[in-house]
Order: sequence, then C-alpha cells, then structure tokens
Amino acid sequence: MEAMMSIEANRPVDEIMRQWPATIRVFLDYQMRCVGCPIGCFHTVEDACREHGADRVKFLADLRAAAAKAPVPAVEA
Repeated sequence: MEAMMSIEANRPVDEIMRQWPATIRVFLDYQMRCVGCPIGCFHTVEDACREHGADRVKFLADLRAAAAKAPVPAVEA
C-alpha cells in the first residue's frame, strides 16, 4: 500500500521508474518515450501526461497498480 501512496503527479518520472521498475511497462503502454529520456529526472508525471496528452488520473492509477503488483526492490545502505 505504501508504494501506491508514494506515486504522485509531482514526482519525476525517472525516480518512479527507478523505484518501481514495473511502472516502465505503463509508460510504454501509454506510448510515452520517458524511458531513458535525458529530461526524465526533471519531468514530473504531470509534465509527462500534459506532453503526451494522457489522462493524468487514469495514468496515475495505472502506475500505482503496477507498483502494487511488484515487490519494491530493497534499498542498499
């Protein structure tokens, strides 16, 4: 449940894809070319949705669903 709550429209897309790799499929399904984009660390979900004409509410729901289905990778200290 924590993963779903952490994905917000103001988070950078690169940060989301790094923390929850399962969300990469969602970006690709929406035909967003954010994967590997050099401005992904600056572009938020809100920016990406606006640029690609995606419904922000639906896109966020799909990102959260993908993140909830996949285990969160362990963070090394």
